[in-house]
Amino acid sequence: MKQIVQNLKNGQTILEELPAPIIGNGQVLIKSTRSLVSLGTEKMLVEFGKANLIQKARQQPERVKQVLDKIKTDGLIPTLETVFAKLDQPLPLGYCNVGRVVGVGKNVSNFKIGDRVASNGSHAEFVCIPENLCAVIPDQVSDDEACFTVISSIGLQGIRLLNPSFGEVHVVYGLGLIGLITVQLLKANGCRVIGIDVDEEKIKLAESFGVVCCNSKNEDVVQFVLNETKNIGADGVLITASTQNDNIVSNAAKMSRKRGRIILIGVVSLNLNRSEFYEKELSFQVSCSYGPGRYDEQYEQKGIDYPLPFVRWTEKRNFESILSAILAGQLRVKELISEVVDLDDYENIYSSLGKKSSIASIIKYNESSNYITKLENNKIKFSDTQNEIGIIGAGNFTKMTLLPAMKNIGIKYIVSKNGLSAKELSKKFNIAYSSTNFNDVLTDPSVSLAIITTRHHLHADMVVEALKADKHVFVEKPLALNIDQLNSIIETKKDRNKFVAVGYNRRFSPHIQKIKNYLPSTSPKNLVAIMNAGFIASNSWVHDVAVGGGRIIGEACHYFDLLAFLSGSPIKSVCMNGMGTNPTIATDNATIMLKFENGDNGVIHYFSNGNKAFPKERIEIYFDEKIIQMNNFQETIAFGIPKFSKLSTRMDKGHQEQFRILSSCIKNKVDYPISFSEILNSTKASFAAIKSMQENAWVNIEE
Repeated sequence: MKQIVQNLKNGQTILEELPAPIIGNGQVLIKSTRSLVSLGTEKMLVEFGKANLIQKARQQPERVKQVLDKIKTDGLIPTLETVFAKLDQPLPLGYCNVGRVVGVGKNVSNFKIGDRVASNGSHAEFVCIPENLCAVIPDQVSDDEACFTVISSIGLQGIRLLNPSFGEVHVVYGLGLIGLITVQLLKANGCRVIGIDVDEEKIKLAESFGVVCCNSKNEDVVQFVLNETKNIGADGVLITASTQNDNIVSNAAKMSRKRGRIILIGVVSLNLNRSEFYEKELSFQVSCSYGPGRYDEQYEQKGIDYPLPFVRWTEKRNFESILSAILAGQLRVKELISEVVDLDDYENIYSSLGKKSSIASIIKYNESSNYITKLENNKIKFSDTQNEIGIIGAGNFTKMTLLPAMKNIGIKYIVSKNGLSAKELSKKFNIAYSSTNFNDVLTDPSVSLAIITTRHHLHADMVVEALKADKHVFVEKPLALNIDQLNSIIETKKDRNKFVAVGYNRRFSPHIQKIKNYLPSTSPKNLVAIMNAGFIASNSWVHDVAVGGGRIIGEACHYFDLLAFLSGSPIKSVCMNGMGTNPTIATDNATIMLKFENGDNGVIHYFSNGNKAFPKERIEIYFDEKIIQMNNFQETIAFGIPKFSKLSTRMDKGHQEQFRILSSCIKNKVDYPISFSEILNSTKASFAAIKSMQENAWVNIEE
């Protein structure tokens, strides 16, 4: 399928051929017929992409601070590699899509094949959209008109926050596409509307909707509003402009009546003057996109609706309201269409963004577009063997760590959910096929190894499917999120002569290998690991126990394996104490004590409330009046060990060596060096840690 994407590194807008998306649980698969170009948003993205690095940094000062913090912990070169890789990642454009439903996922009840729907899908021939981000289009509303559903909901949400009442006077500051929609919706609410802009063509169009307008280039906008309101001031001001002009918020305050309301929908500088707001006791609020539910994963991705009696207007219900307004003639959008362009002629729109006066451009899609989920990389020649590799998951770990470590190894497949990241990585790392379909890897007899780097909740099922397809499996940690998933893997592997490897890379680091060489096999040891993990926002998927498993199971599992490797013995029992008076199973501040079968003791301090200037990871081993200390996989030193030479390297967590060994195992048809029993022991230890905290007791690891 074809999709419009933009490179943030150079600002180039491209029509890319991509694998079509696979329908997921709670989603509908839509074949696009139209999509609307949001000129303001997309112009901003294109201009950001064309800016140089210094200009980009000035536009995102909060990102600069994050980069500086990362340099302190990871070093300059790894940080720069991460920044450039992020900028090199294409971005799908568009969020106003119309099409027909051609597939319905599990647990979808409100849509059927053949429905015409509006959604926040991108500029692509096929899109997969969660149920709560789609709305059925009434028969009498055309595809061209329905394209305005999502962007109109942005204006509608601002109006809902403004809470206008019949007869009030409201100002719409900025008569771009959202502004011209907003003035009509305010008129439909029985309000008198004043529009402000500098573009005479847009002013005339607003006047045709019954709006009193002011050209801010020629008139004093504050005095104009005061004159129109008999010096009372506006009841409310909706700012729909996008500019860095400092005067807009100030003017909005000056033109408001006492206790007036100001709602920001657009993007403007927020250097607020306290006295202007204080004296009039003004209310100021920023509107968030389409309405309640936006950016809430429970609502958008999992389909959990807000109860209507308590949240009357969600983003989906806003979509439906806009379609009803178009149907009733309360919202006229045909007059806003500047051009309708075929998808292949997309450059007619993007080459002139900001250069010509236009309001809304619509992209028209070819009805004969084909649904294909696998694309061949024609730039490389690939001869099948019986030892090919398929990678499932094309996120940051695959891009930044896995593929650079395996760049000299032939990879046949790269699979991703949306196809864009898979296609880009297939080009960059000379991979034969990009796909959105996991089954392409499973059904290809030449593929002997499936590498799984998806989100954690998908790991166990994919491991089971890969084993059933007679593949070796390497899965990024964790192997499973609960004992039922783990038992399913154990049962599936039982009768199959295939290895299951987990991405416990740290034991392959040169620092850990050196430490291991100095540890006695008989003397008891105290092993201490400190993981200064860093804060992750509570709404991140990693904290969702059903998706990420929480950070103890999802990340601290590394240290169960690492300390067991350094001990040379399986973990026998676990005791975990979470921080606080009532820690949850998703805690990421905990101390975990380990007992090993050989009598060694281990302690894992996993903390997210530390400072980034401190090393992220530290290991200390105490034995025979000696101490070995490793800092951040960059430096290893010892105390009391004669002739121990300090080891200093660039940060090396063992990924390169891990994947070298993995590819060697496939090539030479030998087992992976971490045994399945070791992997099970570490996985069960992570489950036992959570159980220990819940039961406030030591928990033994079952064999």
